Amino acid sequence: MSYCINPQCPKPENPDKAENCQSCDSPLILQGHYRILKKVGQGSFGKTFLAVDEQHPQKLPCILKQISFSTLDPESYQTTARLFRREVMGLSQLGQHPQIPVLLANFQYNQNLYLVQEYIQGLTLKQELEQQGFFKEEQIWQLLRELLPILQFIHQHQIIHRDIKPENIIRRTFPAINYQKLPHLLGENQAVKKLGKVGEIVLIDFGVAKLLTGTGLIRTGTVIGSPEYMAPEQTRGKALPASDLFSLGVTCIHLLTDVAPWDMFDVINDCWRWRDFLPRGSSVSQSTGNILDKLLQNSVTQRYQTAEEVLEVLESRSSMVKSPPENIESLALVNQKLPLLPSVQSLLGTFIPQVMVLDKNELISAVGIEYGKLQYLLAVQKWRAADMETWVILCEALGKRRKSYLFQDDIDNLPCEDLLTIDRLWVKYSGGKFGFRVQKQIYESVNEDYGKFCSQVGWLTYNLHFPDRGFKFRNWAPVGH
Repeated sequence: MSYCINPQCPKPENPDKAENCQSCDSPLILQGHYRILKKVGQGSFGKTFLAVDEQHPQKLPCILKQISFSTLDPESYQTTARLFRREVMGLSQLGQHPQIPVLLANFQYNQNLYLVQEYIQGLTLKQELEQQGFFKEEQIWQLLRELLPILQFIHQHQIIHRDIKPENIIRRTFPAINYQKLPHLLGENQAVKKLGKVGEIVLIDFGVAKLLTGTGLIRTGTVIGSPEYMAPEQTRGKALPASDLFSLGVTCIHLLTDVAPWDMFDVINDCWRWRDFLPRGSSVSQSTGNILDKLLQNSVTQRYQTAEEVLEVLESRSSMVKSPPENIESLALVNQKLPLLPSVQSLLGTFIPQVMVLDKNELISAVGIEYGKLQYLLAVQKWRAADMETWVILCEALGKRRKSYLFQDDIDNLPCEDLLTIDRLWVKYSGGKFGFRVQKQIYESVNEDYGKFCSQVGWLTYNLHFPDRGFKFRNWAPVGH
C-alpha cells in the first residue's frame, strides 16, 4: 500500500505502485525517494510514517517524521527552516552511536520539514510488557546497564531526550539495516556508523525536541514529553539531564508492576508507593530498590545528577542480594522512609474503650437488620468477610442495592442505632482494636488531618491496582485499620 501524507486527503490509502494519490492527486513519492507505506505515530509537532527508499535496489525501509508549522507566517517559517537545517547537522552526529537511530536525510516539502531516520526492527518495551507481562528485577538491572550509557552519550552532546518511556525504547529483533554509503546521506554521516546487534536496546524519538529547541520554537516554559513519566521540573517547562533519569526510574517501576505510573503515586505523602504494586511472588532487592528510589526523587538535588553517577552505583554492586521484607507494612516503613506508626501497645491506653459483653438484646436495629451473621464472622475473626458483611448491612440499612457506593449523604442518613450496633460488635470481637469509635478517636487525635489519619491506621492514600492489597485483614493490622 502507498499512503498519502496530505492531511486533507479524504482517502489516503493507495495501491502499491501508484505515483499519485487517487483521491487528491498528491505525489506519493517524496523527494524522488520515499514512498510512504503507513502512519505509525502522531505527536504534538507532527506525524511519523513508515516509508521505503524507492531509489535503493533493496528498497530499504526507513522512518519519516513530518514536522508541521502551520501557524507560522512565511518569514518566520524561512527562519525556522534555516535554523532547523543547522540543528540537523549537529543531531546527525548522534547517529554514530549503535543504539541511536541514524539520521539519513532531511528536506522541506509543502511548508513541512521532514527527517528520515533508520528503521529499527524490533519490539518496544511497551509491546514486550503487553506480550510477556511484568519485568523481573534482573531485566530491570540489565535495562539500566544498557540504557544509561546511551543517556550518558546524548547528555555529553548537550541533548536531553525529554520523553523516556517504554514506547520509546526498542529491543532489536533483527540485524540492523546497513544504510552506509547511500548517495543522499548527510555529509560524512555515511562512513562510520557502527551497526547495532540483535537483542540490544535502542533509544528512539528524541530528535524533534532537540531540533525545535534549536529553532527557538521551544523555550523554557514549553512542556514536551509524556506527563505520567515527566519529572516535576519538566512539567514546569525546565528539562535537565536529571529529568531523563527521573523518567527512566518511572519507566522501570512501570515495567516491574505493569501499573500506570500515576496510580502508584501517593499524593498525600508526596512519594512513590511502587513496592505495594509488585505482582504476587515478585520482589526487588534493597540495593536495586534504593537506586530506583533515588531516580524517583521529586527534588532534583536529591536525585542522581548524571547517568555516570548511576552507572558507578551499578558497577559497585557485586551481586543482587534479595532480602524482601516480611510484609507490605514493614516494606513501606523501611523503603519509603515514612514515620514509624505507634505500636498497638502504645495505643491501647489511649484509644481502646472498655470491651463490652453483648447479648442478642443489644444487637439493636432501627430498620430490622439481622446481625447474627456479622457477629459470627467477627467472633471467628474472619475479618475480610466481616468487612464485606458490614458493607452489605450499611447498604441494607439505607435501602440501597448490596455493595453500592456510599456517599456523604448516605452516611448522614444511617440510623444511629445500627451504627452503634456495628461499632459494638467490631470493638468487642477485635479486642478493642477496630470500630467506628476507635477511628473517630484517632481522627480527632491528629486534629482531623486525613493524611495523618491514613498513616496512623495504615490506609493507602493513592489509587490501588490490586484492591485486596489495600487492607490487612489480620490481627496485627494497625489499630483502627
